[in-house]
Amino acid sequence: MSLGIQDKTTGRAPRILLYSHDTFGLGHLRRSRALAAAITQANPDASALILTGSPVAGRFTFPRRVDHVRLPGVTKRADGSYAARTIGMGIEEVTELRAGLIQTSVEQFDPDMLIVDKEPTGFRGELLPTLETLLQSQRTKLVLGLRDVLDEPEVLAAEWERKEAITATERFYHEIWIYGLRSIYDPTQGLPLSRAAQSRIHWTGYLRRDLTPVGEPPEKPYILITPGGGGDGKAMVNLVLSAYEKDPTLSPRAVLVYGPFLSGELREEFETRVAALNGRLTAVGFESQIETLFAGASGVVCMGGYNTFCEVLSFDKRAVIVPRSTPRLEQWIRASRAESLGLVRMLDENRDGLTPEAMIQAIRNLPEQPLPSQAIQDGLLDGLDYVVDRVDALLGQEQKRATG
Repeated sequence: MSLGIQDKTTGRAPRILLYSHDTFGLGHLRRSRALAAAITQANPDASALILTGSPVAGRFTFPRRVDHVRLPGVTKRADGSYAARTIGMGIEEVTELRAGLIQTSVEQFDPDMLIVDKEPTGFRGELLPTLETLLQSQRTKLVLGLRDVLDEPEVLAAEWERKEAITATERFYHEIWIYGLRSIYDPTQGLPLSRAAQSRIHWTGYLRRDLTPVGEPPEKPYILITPGGGGDGKAMVNLVLSAYEKDPTLSPRAVLVYGPFLSGELREEFETRVAALNGRLTAVGFESQIETLFAGASGVVCMGGYNTFCEVLSFDKRAVIVPRSTPRLEQWIRASRAESLGLVRMLDENRDGLTPEAMIQAIRNLPEQPLPSQAIQDGLLDGLDYVVDRVDALLGQEQKRATG
């Protein structure tokens, strides 16, 4: 994990560019932020720049030598189409604007490596002009990073065919990093990747989260309730509130983090119900340093997003996962596999029923669950170390080619 490399032709320390399209939620930005922090920590001379469409990027703190460029935001409508989040432009105009900003950032930052999160061609193909330029220049290493689960194989194959993502993956990317273990799930199953592309896949393990608390946690004991970004967390939060309302003896108390995307109107409704529980459940707004709350919790009730799952494993917390099943089955697949391996307990709509009684029982059973560490496999949480090694290897190879 040395990363002690420098381009001898320019005397310049490594520059890493990370792209996360972020049309919804926090997952892509938080993953890119974790990667950037690990890379720059391994080499304090390295710099990282994150291109993100997240509307809450400015509410995060970034490590030294890590910064971000905010791309104009887009939002997904109920019918599946996209629109500009705030500015008065059509989606084609916004996509063109974003593509231009990406190209300008690449020209000015001149990265040694580009790490693309999840979308091989970017949002609506906005990355393609930049990828073409970088391929021609042959100076920048191109990496596609995929989370452990994307979607059902058939659904994903159709989506990637529609987006011409297979062609882009085959043509542009030097390596494909999967932030998980093949023994748990293979997100590329069902994708018609060539043998050459498959040979470029690296299974990194999950991305461990910072285990150092950033502050004093609330008074213990408590369980942490987190819907992640919160935009699709209404059902889970409602279920937990209903459980505490229905059973006055349910303990320990709960600390709820709303997430930045839970709507204001819904939050007001929840606040009224929280106040009526007289301290048995307390709530806080968006907590970008949620690590503190994880560290102090005796258990967790959460949804099944990638980052939250990594936090559950990293902080070794007994957890009940309530996965969403729309618009994709990603969270359900992850939670189902994790439960079968003894890492978490899942509250499944079809098997258990999403009722207050089922949630009450799940919370009461939390202390009896085994800790994730009792079932964790070797290499499960080695993702950041593996990524640092791959950056070192790729840029080291580039240096040798340039100076050889």
